[in-house]
Amino acid sequence: MTRHHEVIVVGAGISGVGAVIRLQRMGIDDVLILEKGDALGGTWRDNTYPGCACDVPSALYSYSFAPNADWSRLFAGQNEIREYIERTAAEHRVHERVEFDTELLRAQWDESSRRWMLETSNGAFTANAVIAAAGPWNQPLIPDIPGLDGFTGEVFHSSRWNHDYDLAGKRVAVVGTGASAVQFVPEIAPAVAELHLYQRTAQWVLPKPDTALPAPVRAAMGAAPGASKALRRIQYGIMEALGVGFRNPWMLRVIQQIGRVQLRAQIRDPELRRALTPDYTLGCKRLLMSNTYYPALNRPNVEVHANAVREVRGNVVIGADGGEREVDAVIFGTGFHILDMPIASRVFDGHGRSLDDHWKGSPQAYLGTTVAGFPNAFVLLGPALGTGHTSAFMILEAQLDYLAAAIAAARKAGWTRMEPRPEVQAAFNAEVQQALATTVYNAGGCQSYFLDVNGRNSFNWPWSTGRMRERLRHFDESAYLTSTEAGEKVPS
Repeated sequence: MTRHHEVIVVGAGISGVGAVIRLQRMGIDDVLILEKGDALGGTWRDNTYPGCACDVPSALYSYSFAPNADWSRLFAGQNEIREYIERTAAEHRVHERVEFDTELLRAQWDESSRRWMLETSNGAFTANAVIAAAGPWNQPLIPDIPGLDGFTGEVFHSSRWNHDYDLAGKRVAVVGTGASAVQFVPEIAPAVAELHLYQRTAQWVLPKPDTALPAPVRAAMGAAPGASKALRRIQYGIMEALGVGFRNPWMLRVIQQIGRVQLRAQIRDPELRRALTPDYTLGCKRLLMSNTYYPALNRPNVEVHANAVREVRGNVVIGADGGEREVDAVIFGTGFHILDMPIASRVFDGHGRSLDDHWKGSPQAYLGTTVAGFPNAFVLLGPALGTGHTSAFMILEAQLDYLAAAIAAARKAGWTRMEPRPEVQAAFNAEVQQALATTVYNAGGCQSYFLDVNGRNSFNWPWSTGRMRERLRHFDESAYLTSTEAGEKVPS
């Protein structure tokens, strides 16, 4: 049997949970989440590697409607964040609306019925509207390294950590030096016999202003009305000040001196220090913070290889410089399919063309949320909304305000379909690209996951978070093609 719901949400991470709560507050109860896993949490369920933690202050990394005064640290760890998501979902009875172990295989718009037709691993569904909440940090990216399939040791990605494999006394190759590696390398380095870190590009690593929050402080925060909100406003202001630098790269060249000071203080070997010194402006790649990463690289059992992996031959990893190291395990800290998100190959318009077909490698949406040619569909944490300085929750809630306003307008007018006008979407993205040209994301002198396969920055929002919230606060009907019954156009 095919089951129908007014709204179907794909993914039960922070975006999916937030979307359901927002819809419920609007009085929309006929909503279902399709979740391929067996629990809520999304990326915070999947990423359980040692040292996994947030790199955004905890008070900012939460829903504004569910402040948490009980964070144990200024920057919370993975388990604590997942518990927060679970607790918030339970308080709003989100679990009752989730179909677990259900993977979306295909979703296609059907013009005749004005519905989305969804095929899943657990049967067929239809919906009036679909919300893609799978997020960009969903599918691990593992580079295609010749010979890797012949490696007889242990191989896994940081987001699929094998906790059953004991790393103690093992020779380990770590490929990649992004946000995950900066966190897990210091955790595993003391236990392994050898750690070979393959670094394709040096990263800017700033000190992490993290500290434990004693129980009395947390109790006081909980007892004082508005204390958590006040802390959130303070942290928001600090992060927005940093965001000014992302739009004015010369300011970041000043801030990056903090990174240079930390590098000089913690890495005494001049040759290693040179290998770890970036040749681009801070912020061009994702901003990293750690107090323990550089000290871990000083350990006698750790060797930094300032090059990519060329191939694997048997149990020998061969670097691009020809260096060979025999290892027992390979751990990838190589990130995710950010702009080539897998869900884009599974969502189709009324003519059978996928999002991938439309985007041709460069994702585009109107206000990062709706896509021309895909009626009644919304993308959360979509293209052109990423920032280098603020919380995903801030972006998400701005989008949820927009989504709620759009659905409210459709309900009031009786629309059966709505999609952004192609020319409006194109104008918005042209405006974004023009503004991005002078930001550190584009002008910082590096290659990053912000740039898609065509070399276009399809990830970043080039303005302040405040401007994002303002742009997404109001739903402009004139930007959309709408209709009620089949063939009956609504002037807009």
